[in-house]
Amino acid sequence: MPELTTPFLTGTATGAILLLAALGLTLTFGQMGVINMANGEFLMAGAYVAYLTQQVITSIGVSIVVAIPAAFLVAGLLGLLLEVTLIQWMYKRPLDTLLATVGVALILQQLARDLFGAQGDPVRPPSWLRGSITVSGYAWPHRQLFTIVLAVSCLGALSAVLKYSSFGRQIRATVQNRELAETLGISSRNVDRITFFLGSGLAGVGGVAIALISGTNPTLGTTYIIPAFLVVVAGGVGQLKGTVIAAWAVGVVTAFLTDWTSGSMAQVITFALVVVFLQVRPQGLFTVRTRSLA
Repeated sequence: MPELTTPFLTGTATGAILLLAALGLTLTFGQMGVINMANGEFLMAGAYVAYLTQQVITSIGVSIVVAIPAAFLVAGLLGLLLEVTLIQWMYKRPLDTLLATVGVALILQQLARDLFGAQGDPVRPPSWLRGSITVSGYAWPHRQLFTIVLAVSCLGALSAVLKYSSFGRQIRATVQNRELAETLGISSRNVDRITFFLGSGLAGVGGVAIALISGTNPTLGTTYIIPAFLVVVAGGVGQLKGTVIAAWAVGVVTAFLTDWTSGSMAQVITFALVVVFLQVRPQGLFTVRTRSLA
């Protein structure tokens, strides 16, 4: 049924973008307790990296391939700079991090306006992303499919790092009991910095996907930051599997509601539904037990 297929597929692609934004928040908020409202501006930074890469590399197909790791690096370094200069003094004070990062977000938005203008710039997709595939009568754009593949790839890479690498074991140890991890020789400061770098870098990758669909804009991040936080909280703070399910659900529900109402009203209703869900299950879909909470 095309009338059901269209919002389902569109919502899945929207959910993939939310997942890319929420993966970073899952690390910084879920693992470190930092409410980073500037994470949306790291999305924006990734989008502008995609635009600038196209200005330097004339081959559009090559520029997009280069833009993905470049956006990860630039956004990751911005996040690391934020952690070193500001966040490290505010751990265990989430409301302070909320207020401080809102100010950082506003500064980054104004900086983008000064450098690129208020209107934003288009990012041209390569030829292999300009077509579409037909699914149940709906022409599903390759760009949306690419967004899903990119999100799944980032999710797989992050899961592998957390599960199989020594750094992933250090993160788990630090989350479970920071003091005990430090007595075992783990530098919690290094763990915090690298975690912030990874989380911010993933947001930058999400910005590349957004730029291919809607171009760049200084306020791009504000569109996604609140839904991304809803995804993290609804999925269960610090829980990757919950983040995946919640991102997909929020994306699909919003797409269906957009078909029935306006886009802004759809976001309001989705927000209300998530709030109702959290009233019933305040811990989210999944919870994690740590030694400090046992």
